[in-house]
Amino acid sequence: MEPSDKVLQQEKVSARAQWGTVTGTITNIQRFSIHDGPGIRTTVFLKGCNLRCFWCHNPETLRPQPELQIFASRCIGCGECFKRCAQGAHVIVDGQRKFLREKCIACGACAETCYAQTLQIVGEVKTVDQVVEEVLRDRAFYETSKGGVTLSGGEPLLQRDFTYGILAVCREEGIHTAIETAANFPWERIASILPVTDLVMMDIKLMDSAKHRECTGVPNERILENAKRLGEQPIPLIVRTPIIPGVNDTPEEVAAIAAFVAQLPNLVYYELLPFHPMATSKYDGLDMEYRARTLKPPSKATMDELTRVAAEYGIRARHG
Repeated sequence: MEPSDKVLQQEKVSARAQWGTVTGTITNIQRFSIHDGPGIRTTVFLKGCNLRCFWCHNPETLRPQPELQIFASRCIGCGECFKRCAQGAHVIVDGQRKFLREKCIACGACAETCYAQTLQIVGEVKTVDQVVEEVLRDRAFYETSKGGVTLSGGEPLLQRDFTYGILAVCREEGIHTAIETAANFPWERIASILPVTDLVMMDIKLMDSAKHRECTGVPNERILENAKRLGEQPIPLIVRTPIIPGVNDTPEEVAAIAAFVAQLPNLVYYELLPFHPMATSKYDGLDMEYRARTLKPPSKATMDELTRVAAEYGIRARHG
């Protein structure tokens, strides 16, 4: 027997009542995304990550709390930020403008008055309802392109309840749901969001655990075990590898990952993502070290060759 419209409406109200006011911290809601799952999608970037990949191109998502990002080249020297900052985080030292990040409480007062948009707060606290309202604006595009919503970051599973709430409410609204994760958690946390997830995209960066720790700050045994478990679930799985020069840009490294990925029964495809160096200004604006500053993107010939190597393991392979 099919459920009545009244029952479905009661379920919808119940879910919104349960999850709608749950809050979390995001950095951006990107509409009309075509690289984060099938169709046209809205990608929600959540703040906070439990890996420290030295090449990360979204450094603004690494730290969990809102923070001030400074694009110094835009500064016109108006001095309004000095007037507005009650914490004394903006100072002049030896005639040079300095920012004392340890004093900043990310109140946003200086950013509000910055005419040149030199100062920007990255990280905004929103409710599940506020995020879903933004996502639903493009419902028509999801329907025509078979798209939906993707939660990315950072690491969405660090904000488990917020993530679950967004996925659950979007699911009720008939929106396809996807999550991008490094899967560096106890299995129970990952399993808890699967009932409201239509697609999982996860990274496998390296097979060697010692090298993985050196490059990301954590070993990979738990990640690989979770990949095996995800491979057994009745949910489509996409595995991705960011190709980083000097780290995993060889046929041997990619072959090792492809051999592992080929054992996952529900794999849709394996995707290689070329490193790009466009995050330099973000790191500078957040006073963060950028160890990948001098790396060059892999060539198309390199990406083509690595993709061919991966495909030899009988899997669909492509590069971004």
